[in-house]
Amino acid sequence: MTLFLLIGLAAGGAGFNLIPADLQAWYDMLSVVALTMVAFLLGGAMHRDTLRQHGRAIMFISLAIVLATLIIVTAGLAALGLPLGLALLLAAIATATAPAATTDVIAQSGVENGFTQTLRGIVAIDDVWGLLGFSLVLVIVAQLEGQIHLSGLLHAAWEIGGAMALGLLIGGPAAMLTGRLRDGEPLQIEALSLVFLSAGLSLWLEVSFLITGIVVGAIIVNLAAHHTKAFNEIAHIQWPFVVLFFILAGGSLDIVVATTLGGVGLAFVVLRSVARVAGGWLGARIADVPKSEARWYGAALLPQAGVAIGMALIAAQRFPEWGAEIIALTVGTTVVFEVLGPIATLVAIKRTRLDDAAG
Repeated sequence: MTLFLLIGLAAGGAGFNLIPADLQAWYDMLSVVALTMVAFLLGGAMHRDTLRQHGRAIMFISLAIVLATLIIVTAGLAALGLPLGLALLLAAIATATAPAATTDVIAQSGVENGFTQTLRGIVAIDDVWGLLGFSLVLVIVAQLEGQIHLSGLLHAAWEIGGAMALGLLIGGPAAMLTGRLRDGEPLQIEALSLVFLSAGLSLWLEVSFLITGIVVGAIIVNLAAHHTKAFNEIAHIQWPFVVLFFILAGGSLDIVVATTLGGVGLAFVVLRSVARVAGGWLGARIADVPKSEARWYGAALLPQAGVAIGMALIAAQRFPEWGAEIIALTVGTTVVFEVLGPIATLVAIKRTRLDDAAG
């Protein structure tokens, strides 16, 4: 994934400018399709047996990481002299992760153990907590700045609640039908249909396509008689979309922005990294996860991508007086976390495998 991003970075506007504008225009569509496929697979990881075995760890670690990120990043940036409202917004954006990068690194590693199973579950629910936290921060900052209204909270309720309702409406019938289809081409058509139906309706209704995909995947994996075949088809057909998504994502990044962030940008990277490691360790210890795994969850969840950019755009629109700072810092640090984050994820997975072998 890091290699795809670097290829895109070299071929894009920050490099040799080899990507045609018409192809770069496909980035938004490809990102929605690729991330919806990833969301389906994340939902597929939420099988009741997995939740029974790792649900406590998934819940405590994901919540601890989000809360630690909000507290530590806000406190650190405010201590550096940033306005409290801006520090809160940047901290809320810092809670976002990169589901595609994390799940693809897990697949690339070839490791299947308790750590990777829990990690999939955390990635599936992590951005839900992040979106909730971001929405609440929008309301808090609006009140701090004298913009007293609840439109941000209502929009968040619709984006999350509407996505869950849509996931139920699509996932229920899909779970009943998927066990009745024969092997072969119909399953591939069914998989693509579910992806495009979930993504398209989510965009039309202005709800989170990530949450919709996760809910649909979770319902199918728990209710459908032959769910694994449909999910295998999604896993097989996602690669062309994911490869193009990462290359075009790299092509859209501006490396110049990352080099002009100065002390605030460096502080953001350090604070977010420390917060995720500390939160992951604390949540894992509360959930009685083995110490050998506890110290690696935060590092494995460092990647950050499209969800953060989306949050930044919303925050910049709501608070235009800080818009330039929010966009520049988010885009610049995304370059850092999308290049270095997957490496940290792979190292964490490999280390837990070595610890398992040693144990």
